[in-house]
Amino acid sequence: MDLIGIYLKEAMNEGCPVCRILRSYEESQIDTILYEHVNDPEVRKKFQESLGLCTYHAWKTLKKAYSEPLLGPLGVAIIYESILSRYITSLEERKPLDEGECFLCDLVQQKEKDTVEAFAERIEELLPEYEKSSSILCKRHYEMLLREVGQRDPETADRLRKIQIEKLKGLQKRINSFINKFDYRAEKEPTKEEASSLPLTVEALKGLETGATIREHQEKKRGFLPWR
Repeated sequence: MDLIGIYLKEAMNEGCPVCRILRSYEESQIDTILYEHVNDPEVRKKFQESLGLCTYHAWKTLKKAYSEPLLGPLGVAIIYESILSRYITSLEERKPLDEGECFLCDLVQQKEKDTVEAFAERIEELLPEYEKSSSILCKRHYEMLLREVGQRDPETADRLRKIQIEKLKGLQKRINSFINKFDYRAEKEPTKEEASSLPLTVEALKGLETGATIREHQEKKRGFLPWR
């Protein structure tokens, strides 16, 4: 197994491995911007083009800046002051101010595509690892992976489908057990495994919130979906 395969295997801990990779990647990109690129002209230009990132990433970046003592809000304040100045000028001059696509969403969406394709390319090695892991692909990433694998090997795609069903049935058993522990006749409290079944069920159905899922929601409302 090559390094990319090992990287994917290590993400098969709990929940959706693709979502976990994307969330980690997104956090690392925000760190890089705040620690290294606040004064980078190219990055500043990208901020200007999207008027300070999308709503989701704007608040996520600000929260990160405030939570890290070594960062603080100064760098973000400098960026947003320049954007605010540009916005004021556009109003004074009665000129429309275009809001481009969020470049962090672009990065995360490309990472998502690359991760699913890498998983599909190594499916023979990774499928047994996925089967024995506690990981469960979310609906979105399962469907993306199934489509990619199906184009390469329909038989392996069917194996993936069967494994996914068994994993979801196991999760269903856990959440039913969790529900039953709330019966007044129950003698025991929910176990840690049972309690975790609720957030894992939400994750299995909706995935984790990242720039990719936020953008998909926005594009569904506009009636356009990329990379299908």
